[in-house]
This record gives sequence, structure tokens and C-alpha cells, in this order.
Amino acid sequence: QVQLVESGGGLVQAGGSLRLSCAASGRTFSSYAMGWFRQAPGNEREFVAGVNYSGGGSSYADSVKGRFTISRDNAKNTAYLQMNSLKPEDTAVYYCAGRNTRYNGNYVYNQPSDYGYWGQGTQVTVSS
Repeated sequence: QVQLVESGGGLVQAGGSLRLSCAASGRTFSSYAMGWFRQAPGNEREFVAGVNYSGGGSSYADSVKGRFTISRDNAKNTAYLQMNSLKPEDTAVYYCAGRNTRYNGNYVYNQPSDYGYWGQGTQVTVSS
């Protein structure tokens, strides 16, 4: 079991940057594949970025490639999403998600149904 708590959201002007953090409880964070998703009002939850449990592999939605970077620090039980060159269309509630792989399959997952653990979300608002 793991509990996930996001932080770092806020209001930023277009072109600015934010770094989201996802702090995980528990002793097995290193076995969890992690992902970031976002949901804007009226839209479905969409994949933003994912990282495998070792941190050696990652994947991004086309809309954020080259602007966002996902990373993790297993010693700190924390995953991050560095967001640069933010656009108004990035405005959404951002959620981190975890999947306990039990070290079976060092994959990146990009569907909400792949993840069993979710944080409460953090609001990101980008003004034009």
C-alpha cells in the first residue's frame, strides 16, 4: 500500500515553470511505476508522463514533449514533474499515480486503468 500526496501546483503566467512533487508513503516506493495525469473541466483524465520503477525509462504525451520532464528519487520516495514553457492549455488538476510492479516488468504505463494508487490532485492554472 502507498499513499500519494501532490504539491507544487499554483498560478503561473504563460511561458513560466512549475515543479510538481508527489510524495509517497510506505517502504516499497522503488517498486512502483509512477505517472502524472491531468484533468481539465469537462475533459477526461489524460496521460501526461510516466516513468518506470527504476527511473531509467519514461514516456510523454505529445502535447508536453520537450517541455515537461518526469523524474523520481527513490531515496526520497518522491516523483517529480518539471513543467517548463507552460501554456494556458496546460491548465488542469494534475494527479500522480502509482502502480506496484513488485519489480516484475520495468515498464512505463500510460493508461489510468494501469494505476491502482492516486493522489488527491493539485491545481495548475496558466494565465495568458
